[in-house]
Order: sequence, then C-alpha cells, then structure tokens
Amino acid sequence: MKIAISGKGGVGKTTFTANFARWLVQKGATVLAVDADPDASLGTILGISDDVLTDLKPIVDMKELIEERMGGSGAFYPLNPNVDDILDDYSVSVGQLRFFRMGNIKGGGTSCYCKENSFLQALVNSLILGEKDTVILDMGAGIEQLTRGTALGVDVLVIITEPSKVSVQTVQVIQQLAKELGIPRVVVIGNKVRNLNDEKFLRDRFSSEQLIGIIPYSDELLEMSINTGSEVLPEGSLGVQLNKIYGKIIEEGDD
Repeated sequence: MKIAISGKGGVGKTTFTANFARWLVQKGATVLAVDADPDASLGTILGISDDVLTDLKPIVDMKELIEERMGGSGAFYPLNPNVDDILDDYSVSVGQLRFFRMGNIKGGGTSCYCKENSFLQALVNSLILGEKDTVILDMGAGIEQLTRGTALGVDVLVIITEPSKVSVQTVQVIQQLAKELGIPRVVVIGNKVRNLNDEKFLRDRFSSEQLIGIIPYSDELLEMSINTGSEVLPEGSLGVQLNKIYGKIIEEGDD
C-alpha cells in the first residue's frame, strides 16, 4: 500500500505519520517511511539517533550523487535516471521499518533546480510504482513530488488539518491538486481539536466521507513531538481513537 500524508506546517502531521508507521509495523507490515518534508523531522520523531541522521542528509542535497546519475553538469540530462539502488544504499533500517530522507522539490530563488527535481521525481516514481513494501510519504504542505503517473499509484492521500481557517484553506488547495492528478482516494483528519466548537468547525467544512477522524488536543502527542525516541504508541481513549483512524486509512475490515 502507498500512502501520502500532507498538511499545513505545524498541524501535527509528522507525529501522526510516525505513529501510523509504528502501528503498521505492529500489524506486521514492512514499512518504508519517506521524509519528503522540507522540515525533515520524521527521522527524529521515529527515534533515529542524531548521529545517524547527521550522516543521512537529504538525497536532494547530495550534489555529487545527482550529478553522477543525471549525466554530469551539462545542460542535458536523462528524464528517467536509474535510481533503483538508491533506496538500499541510503536508507536506515529499524526492525521492520526503513527510513529514507528524500528532501523536497525545490523552487524559487535564482538557481534552476530542474535537474534535482527531475531526480526526485524519478525517486518518487520508483518508490510508488516499484517498491513492494508499504510506503508512507511525509510530504509537507504540498504534493509537488507527485506527477500524474505516480499519483495513480498512491492508494490514499491523507491530509491533516487543525480547526482553523488557514489550515482548512491549505486542505482545499491540496484536495484540488489531488483531484487534478487523479489520486483515487483523499481523506481528511482533524487534529488538535480542543472542544465541540472546534469539532463543529471541521464537520461544517468537510463531509463525513472526507473527514474520517478527529484527534483531540493531546499533551501526550505534543510530548512525542518534542521528546522523541519512544516506540510506545498512545494508549487509553486516545489510542482507541487513533487505532480507528489508522484502520479507516487502510480500509481495515471493509469489503
């Protein structure tokens, strides 16, 4: 299964991604967790040591590797470079979970990142269309890495939102992009919901088919995002709610 997770910065998306990846591993899946967020914090929240992460810089910043695969520093480069071995050489394994730090599509400024972006899109294509394990892509606020071809290989796009107008507007932009790319299933999860007014705010803006779950504001989840490294998943009522949401994402129990 291929799952892309997106949402405005600060909505708790990466903490959700890390816990979801751990839950899938506990369910017996072999999971590849891909950090495609420019904030690049997924590895930290998964509990991977700083020493390992320091050596594992984002692939998009490895200029020598990109130059080698893209045919040197000339103006012409292959549109479909060979990247099949990149994952094995530059990922970190933690039990049944592998972590891969990809980096984000670049843009703006005075430099042209056409070569780097073409390289990243080839990587995404390989991960989504060729990887046999369960893949979770932590994609940040956009889904620029997905082309029309690779988007069709994504089983579900999960968008995390807070109960705020700005966050909901980000969701709507992502939903439109997903529609244009033809992603077959797009769902929304409300996070950091403090009260019934917050919940009503979200339910008034998304249908019950779109909004598959509500996560209450939790000091436990906040602590996970700050003091990381624990593989223990939330328990109690919060754990029950999260388990239901995870099950809905993978359509557990559906016909």
